[in-house]
Amino acid sequence: MEDVRDSILYVVERADHVWINPERLTHISKEIYANRPTIPTWDYTLHYFDATERTLYYLFVLDTINFCFWPKQGHQRWSISVGGKELSGYYGLAAGLKGAFEKGYPLDDPTWLASLKIEDLEEILSGKGKLQLMEERVMALRELGTFFLGKWAGRPAKFVEACRASAVRLALWLASELPSFADFSYYKGRKILFYKRAQLLAADLYCAFRGKGWGRFLDMEELTAFADYKLPQVLRHMGILQYSPSLAKRIDSRELIPPGSPEEVEIRATTIWAVELLLEELGRLGLKMRAFELDWMLWNLGQQGVFRKKPYHLTITRFY
Repeated sequence: MEDVRDSILYVVERADHVWINPERLTHISKEIYANRPTIPTWDYTLHYFDATERTLYYLFVLDTINFCFWPKQGHQRWSISVGGKELSGYYGLAAGLKGAFEKGYPLDDPTWLASLKIEDLEEILSGKGKLQLMEERVMALRELGTFFLGKWAGRPAKFVEACRASAVRLALWLASELPSFADFSYYKGRKILFYKRAQLLAADLYCAFRGKGWGRFLDMEELTAFADYKLPQVLRHMGILQYSPSLAKRIDSRELIPPGSPEEVEIRATTIWAVELLLEELGRLGLKMRAFELDWMLWNLGQQGVFRKKPYHLTITRFY
């Protein structure tokens, strides 16, 4: 993912609205090293897993529509009830799709996916409130079904095996073949690459299959952090990310930050680079981690109330 890192650094070196505080980064690195946090493991109670190709379909479907969970102002947050608990956001999506697979919805049928109707997806994800961008989710799943039918005989296993144990190859292939995974922007005359969900899918395969079989990737250290809206919220709380007064005011007042705007690109790029610098500093201290592991650790911190004192930036996008 060196092309991703190169384009990210281009933004960081020219940013007008978002910066990294090196003193706070050093301080937080020492805290992480001292506390030796546990890297989150794959939650098999939340996710569908039967070790067959249906699990591959589950993971591809999950990460194809894993975006934009927050509600518009004045609207109810989407959630579903699972085992008597209300789950929202990513947790709700993962558990909801798990239930759909267990109930026999044909989400592992590429022909069905390729002609998916919005009513079908709304039924699968029915609960309180409603997710934004449902039409985009349907379109993305149709693309996925068509992709598997057209080149891989309807079998995600063939695609994963063709990647030859390379997470980078899988992510780049998805980003080049499926528009919903082609996560990039333009900034000051240059194309900036993120590929958030494409990289996340590789990491999910690796973790779900415990680095074996269809989850065997030999280059996991090449992945970057997954630029979303929760990580910058956590890094801002830690004091590592700093925003210009004008941008901080817009985010804190929950003003929409347009996708592809300089501010949005800078938030995402600086988030990825902050993780790179944290990894570098932790390595100097003697703690070796990979970007996806630190990403998940920070993301899990973001589920705690203390890290939600300031809101995350609001961008309506299918990329995260």
